[in-house]
Amino acid sequence: MQIIKPMLAKSAALPEDDHNFSYEIKWDGIRAIAYIEPNQLRMLSRNSLDLTAQYPELQQLAIKCNNHSLILDGEIVAFNTKGRPSFELLQQRMNLTSAKSINKMIQHIPVTYIIFDVLAFNGGLLLDQKYTNRRSKLESLMLSGPHWQVPDYTVGTGKEILEATRALGLEGIMAKRLDSAYHPGQRSDDWLKIKNIARQELIICGWVPGKGNRQGTIGALLLGYYDHTPEKAKQLQQPQHLIYAGKVGSGFTKAILEKLQQLLQPLIRHSSPFNEDTPRNSQFVEPHLVGEFAFTEWTSNHTLRHPVFKGFRTDKDPHYIVRELN
Repeated sequence: MQIIKPMLAKSAALPEDDHNFSYEIKWDGIRAIAYIEPNQLRMLSRNSLDLTAQYPELQQLAIKCNNHSLILDGEIVAFNTKGRPSFELLQQRMNLTSAKSINKMIQHIPVTYIIFDVLAFNGGLLLDQKYTNRRSKLESLMLSGPHWQVPDYTVGTGKEILEATRALGLEGIMAKRLDSAYHPGQRSDDWLKIKNIARQELIICGWVPGKGNRQGTIGALLLGYYDHTPEKAKQLQQPQHLIYAGKVGSGFTKAILEKLQQLLQPLIRHSSPFNEDTPRNSQFVEPHLVGEFAFTEWTSNHTLRHPVFKGFRTDKDPHYIVRELN
């Protein structure tokens, strides 16, 4: 079955031609493409990591597909006790590898696969069809179960939906142009993400030592992003460059700090990956690890103001981490 890279969205304000878009909740999870053959399911992340064994509760979805061969696009989400998506909870499932640990955690933090698009049906690709046609096909499959669901969407009600998500403390909404085709691996104006809370995926490029109660551990992480995606850099015939995005010292539990030390120690390097100045006593690492960070705004110096660590993004390729328009 053909591997399809997920279509990506651009950060934006609400579109002016509101009636040309559908709106749905922006789910705070990890993107996953489901490849389904009769009684078989394979889940791949945005950068094609195999997630199948990590979320065994999703296997029953293949049985419910009535012997159809499908490629579905969606997001793996963990819900808290209030029924709201929680990336913090999902973090506790993302890095588990042993079957024993995974099966134990399923009892405490089950996941749900939120399905919002169908890309292929019984061997036929649907990528060139309009979003509304693909959505109608998806709804006709009647995929509702204990660990998967197809979310509702509305047309031309962006302002109302955004205000409702803001009142509930949710991340934001997605706007999808009704007549848009599916563009694998591309970030298109046809799909927009409108956020209530500014969040940015960034590359962890080092740390500064802690002081006081963080003596002997990490005080703050050094963050960066690339100036261009690999494709754009190739088009411009120039290498990618890392840009310094500031440091973050908030949002870390003791367990996360210990995990960071385990992950970063093998990546230590002696030279800075940045052209910009960084804090004194900086310890640099190879730019391989991606995290997600909430913040208030970008400063005039192109760094984050009041950033807070929200979690690791092992599903993201660091070479594709660029600054979003917030």
